[in-house]
Amino acid sequence: MARVMRERSRSGIYHVIIRGINKQAIFDSDDDYMRFIFLLRAYKSKLNYSIYAYVLMDNHVHLLLREGDEDISNTMRRIEVSYATWFNWKYERSGHLFQDRFRSKVIESEGHLLSSLRYIHQNPVKAGLVGTAISYPWSSYSEYLGGEHLVDTQYVLGLFDDQRELAVEHFVDYNLSAGEDAFIETDARRKSMVDDVVKKQFHLKFEAELATLQTKETALQKEMLTYLKSLEGVSLRQLSRLTGLTVNKIFRA
Repeated sequence: MARVMRERSRSGIYHVIIRGINKQAIFDSDDDYMRFIFLLRAYKSKLNYSIYAYVLMDNHVHLLLREGDEDISNTMRRIEVSYATWFNWKYERSGHLFQDRFRSKVIESEGHLLSSLRYIHQNPVKAGLVGTAISYPWSSYSEYLGGEHLVDTQYVLGLFDDQRELAVEHFVDYNLSAGEDAFIETDARRKSMVDDVVKKQFHLKFEAELATLQTKETALQKEMLTYLKSLEGVSLRQLSRLTGLTVNKIFRA
């Protein structure tokens, strides 16, 4: 079956999501996060695209960017291939690292741009990894408050106010406000009621550990998996989907 043609953005701006294959982790250490950011910076210099926001989670990435000298598909292919090649070399693995082709949502208005940016920056907060966006080290949020710039903050801050100090204040207020943002990731997940119950019960016992389960030490990982398997009505396949671990590994835990 032929692939559906990707929707083109008249503004050239896209909210992009890339995921690890089978939702597995694509970042296992700080070096991995830094390598991906290095590639974003290197290709930005080469291809002249603009980055308005990013967040690197353990098994997926959100980017808010405007096309540069080439279309979004070619740009993302370069980034994904470069990172996967490096990741496979580092961890002595082979095969695909990313799941299918990346997903994208066209951004055609300033309001949609801002709500997408807020959604991206709130990702680690909603995942329970940190209490506030500023506490998460692998996102562009702190760049809007000052410091090293990979992202193009001037354009977004200009939507809030002409004076940078006031613009930053409004930016922070906006990002702290409760947004009813719904994007392609929500549709892609198609979370069942059982998934929500599992996550709720899991967080009650282990707080924010579900998102980083793959990186835990063997003993703690086994304890977590044993607890998850004890929950009523939960299948091994479902736990595999939620944790990114294989069915066999969960079964043997």
